[in-house]
Amino acid sequence: MSHQTPATHRPLTTALAEAAAMAGYAPSVHNSQPWRWRVLPDALELRVVRDSRLAATDPHGELVTLSCGAALHHARLALAAEGWATSVQRMPDPSDPDLLARLTEPRATGADPDAMRSVQCMQVRHTDRRPVSDEQVSADSLGSIASAAGQEGARLEILDRDQMLRLAASASRAGAIEAEDSRLREELEYWTSRSGGTGLTPEVLPEQPAQTTVPGRDFGRPGTLPVGSGHDQAASYGVLYGDEDEPVDWLRAGEALSAAWLAATRLGVSVVPLSGVVEVAATRQTLREVLSGLGHPYLVLRLGIADPAHAGPPHTPRLPREQVVDISAVTGDAG
Repeated sequence: MSHQTPATHRPLTTALAEAAAMAGYAPSVHNSQPWRWRVLPDALELRVVRDSRLAATDPHGELVTLSCGAALHHARLALAAEGWATSVQRMPDPSDPDLLARLTEPRATGADPDAMRSVQCMQVRHTDRRPVSDEQVSADSLGSIASAAGQEGARLEILDRDQMLRLAASASRAGAIEAEDSRLREELEYWTSRSGGTGLTPEVLPEQPAQTTVPGRDFGRPGTLPVGSGHDQAASYGVLYGDEDEPVDWLRAGEALSAAWLAATRLGVSVVPLSGVVEVAATRQTLREVLSGLGHPYLVLRLGIADPAHAGPPHTPRLPREQVVDISAVTGDAG
C-alpha cells in the first residue's frame, strides 16, 4: 500500500488533520458538534461525544450519530479533494460503540475536482430558517439531491401534496408534545443561550414564527433573524429514510444528509432539517406510514429557493480545531 504523498500535496498526517478540521463545518443537532477526531500515522478515527444536555431531545443518541455521519462524509470529501482515497470502517469495534468510524488504507490519487467543489460548498453551507421564495425547486434539482443521498446508503423521498399535509399535521402534533416537556425546554434553553463555539445564536433563529405549511421547531425564544412576510408554499419536503434502525444506519443517514445538502448548496437550494417529528415516537410512526412503511425515517428536510431580497443568516459558531482534533499520536504531544 502506498502512503506516498501526491505531488504538490501535503503530507498524509497533515491531510488527515485538515480533513478532520474541515469536518467541523458539518451540520449537527442544535449545533452541538458531537464529534472528536484522532489522527494516527495512517488513519483517522471518529468518536461520538454523548452530551447529557441532549438526553431529552435524543435519548438514544440517534441524532448525534447522524450528525457524526455528516462530519464523516465531510472528512471523506476533504481527503478526496487533497488527493487521498481511503477505506471506511463503520462501527469497527463492537466493544467500543463510541468509535463510529475509522478511515484507513490511504492511497495517493489525483485530487478530485468534484470533491474540491464540495469542499467549497461546505464552507458556505448554512441553515436558513426564513420562509423561502415563491420559486419552486425544479424537479431536476430535487432528483439530483435525492440521488446524492442515495449514493450514500439512505434514500430521500420527495413528498407529494397529500404526504406533505400529513407531515404538517404530524409536525404540529410533535411540536405540541415537545412544548409540554420541561426537560426538552431546558435543553433548548441551554443550546440557544450558548456564547461558546456550539449552540444556536440569536442571529440564526427567526424573530417571529414564520408562515409555513409544515411548522418548524419552536425554540422557545425569539431570535433576531428577520423572516419577512413570505410563506413556504413553494417549498418541497423530503424524508430521509432507510431500511434499518441500527446505529450504523443513522451514521450512513448522516453521510447521506451531508451529500444531499452539499448537492443542494451547489444547486442554490436552501435546506432546513426538521427533526422534531422524528424525535417523538408517535409522530415518527406516522411518518413511517406516510412512507407507506417503506423504511425507517431519520430526518425531514425542507427544500426551497431562499428569498434573494433579504440577507440570510450568518454561520453558526464552530469549536476550535484543538478541541475536536487530537494530533498527539503523530506529534508526540500528551493529551
